[in-house]
Amino acid sequence: MFWGKYTYSKIKSKVFEALSNNANYRTENILGIPGTFLDTDIFYEDAPFLKDAPFLSTLIANPNHIGVHTFGDDHEDFFKGTHEIEKDLIKICAEEIFGAEPFSYDGYVASGGTEANIEALWIYRNFYLEEYKAENKDIAVIYSEDTHYSIPKGVNLLNLKGIEIPVNKVTREVYIQDLKYSIENAIADGVKYFIVNVNMSTTMFGSVDDIDKITALLNLLHINYKLHVDGAYGGFIYPFINTNNRFNFSNENITSFSIDGHKMLQAPYGTGIFLIRKNYMKYVCTNEAGYVKGKDYTLCGSRSGANAVCVWMILRIHGSIGWSVKMHQLIDRTTSICEKLDEFEINYFRHPDLNIVTIDANFISNELAVKYHLVPDNHEEKPNWYKIVVMPHVKPGIIDNFLSELKNEQGVKLYK
Repeated sequence: MFWGKYTYSKIKSKVFEALSNNANYRTENILGIPGTFLDTDIFYEDAPFLKDAPFLSTLIANPNHIGVHTFGDDHEDFFKGTHEIEKDLIKICAEEIFGAEPFSYDGYVASGGTEANIEALWIYRNFYLEEYKAENKDIAVIYSEDTHYSIPKGVNLLNLKGIEIPVNKVTREVYIQDLKYSIENAIADGVKYFIVNVNMSTTMFGSVDDIDKITALLNLLHINYKLHVDGAYGGFIYPFINTNNRFNFSNENITSFSIDGHKMLQAPYGTGIFLIRKNYMKYVCTNEAGYVKGKDYTLCGSRSGANAVCVWMILRIHGSIGWSVKMHQLIDRTTSICEKLDEFEINYFRHPDLNIVTIDANFISNELAVKYHLVPDNHEEKPNWYKIVVMPHVKPGIIDNFLSELKNEQGVKLYK
């Protein structure tokens, strides 16, 4: 896991060079593109600071990254300069973070983890429809009860059968026996093909599914399945903390990943990343997009090149070593919170390789949770859990104040 750290000067040079290789709305005879630079009444292009602001300059230039650029040269060439930056971003994510062999994958910068997750379901559904002449009723999607809502949303959109597997309320692990029974019951009901979602950090708990236990059962049952890893939250932190993990392309059971730049990377919202092994994107080719060179294989269609450039800039300014250090700092800060919760004898869940702490709602008042903007697991009913996410804005002083007030609450409870 290694990619080079660039100086800001080098990053700036590469981005402006990429922009110079894009079509220029201001200087070229462009008549056919249904797009242009950002409205100059609001975003004036001659602001002096722009010469030192590659991301903002890209935003104003407004390159469209429609399509998938890992196929080679078969894509729109109007914005080929910034397309190359996105390709390098996908290469870093696929090869360096998730261990893919060169040229063995495809991917693109999506609008977020939700789109990336649904893209995976869409591909696999169409794969089974085309390759096995399946019908929708023959296909089921398996996911745990802690899985992000984008998976059941995709199940609904694609008219598939969803199978939710319960988890242990202490360990948050999938009940393997329930998984086995659910698969056997689905087969008895006529299901022949399975799409399996495995979580590399759930959104509420930061729990990580035991991928080896799950795939061992799937393989033992000899079912026909495709496995997608939802790493929208964990993708940019978990592999750097648990470097010997099994969530990578060297694991032959895995076919695709989703990760989000707008979580751990502090990128603008709208920077999810979808990665998949070669020869699968074809199942969602929109042939009707004849006016798009290379066709379109994504849910979103047109998308901002500036977001791809921004994520690339963040990864390159840190390099893999710098990013690892940053993630370990968040883990250390999270561990310090858990040590105090242990001292206070407060129940919570925390995966040791992630920066989410989910506190049992019985041990914290609603007033304190609201004061510190903790997120409940349920806004409609009485919460069972409140979540803390230790991000860069969560400074030691804030943590100390929260823990002090939490301790006082526990002391009052004990006194009563």
